[in-house]
Amino acid sequence: MAVLDWKHQALIQALLTRGPLTEKEFHSIFTGVTGLNPGGHPERFNDYLLMINKELSFVQFDLRACRDQYTGQVYYGVTNNVSDEQSKLGTKYSAPQIAFFKGIVEAIAHDREGQGSTSNIDALNVRLENQVLSGSGSQSQDGYTQVPAAFRNFTMTQKEKTLSELVQDKWLCHAEDGKIGIGVRSILDLRSWFRIAGIPSCEVCNETGLKVKLCPNEGCTVRIHSYCLKTKFSQRGEVECPSCGTQWPYQVTKRESMEQEYEARAPSQSQPSQGSKRKRQRSGQNSGADTVGHGSQVSVVGSSTRRITRSSAHLR
Repeated sequence: MAVLDWKHQALIQALLTRGPLTEKEFHSIFTGVTGLNPGGHPERFNDYLLMINKELSFVQFDLRACRDQYTGQVYYGVTNNVSDEQSKLGTKYSAPQIAFFKGIVEAIAHDREGQGSTSNIDALNVRLENQVLSGSGSQSQDGYTQVPAAFRNFTMTQKEKTLSELVQDKWLCHAEDGKIGIGVRSILDLRSWFRIAGIPSCEVCNETGLKVKLCPNEGCTVRIHSYCLKTKFSQRGEVECPSCGTQWPYQVTKRESMEQEYEARAPSQSQPSQGSKRKRQRSGQNSGADTVGHGSQVSVVGSSTRRITRSSAHLR
């Protein structure tokens, strides 16, 4: 059994106390703790994560990485792999709040259009009684399941407050169109639930496809994340559906056009200017600090941090 040192513990503590962290934030913390840049030392970075996961597995926890369904940005977080009554005691949310959250997630996840979001009004109008499973409540004389009073008395004001808390805690998020979307914390914790619920996966990355582009062929069920489609388009120049072969139109957005223009104007990192060289020579041993958070992108951690686990307690 490997023993974690203070560096491993600091990384775990950062994720536990601050919630899911962006790749840049987590890389910056990793560099500050270890003195290593993940971009320049990817093997060391992965070794740290593998060792952490080996120890976390003894308490049924897991350090994972995922992508934000709306931006494609990578996040890291620690998740609980066990769904039992004891693990449910760790949540700050009440039973009606969890039922409310579950209703919103189900509405978004089962959207056939792949919008990955629901309107604020539709979210607030989620009916909690629909989340009462048969046999979970007390039985009336007629044999029908009775809705608990806490569910019936859950007011619109309480729903609005809960919705705000769920967004703040990253279980939900505000999508670009102003609607309510699935937060990165849910994407990390509910990966197994999405698969069990039969939510289709992205054809490219095989991860849950919530916010996706659908194949133009209405008879085809293929769906691809926007960021995965962008990667395929940039590599090939054109994209065909991997299933039916239909030409997949791709239009560069204004934001992507600005990013491409910026990258074209920016000086190449492999050929820095003379001024940059002189500046680095003057900085001497401080050059390591200048690289914090600026390493090359490290892909989502491998199979050891992406294994399928049991359904999270938060939707049970």
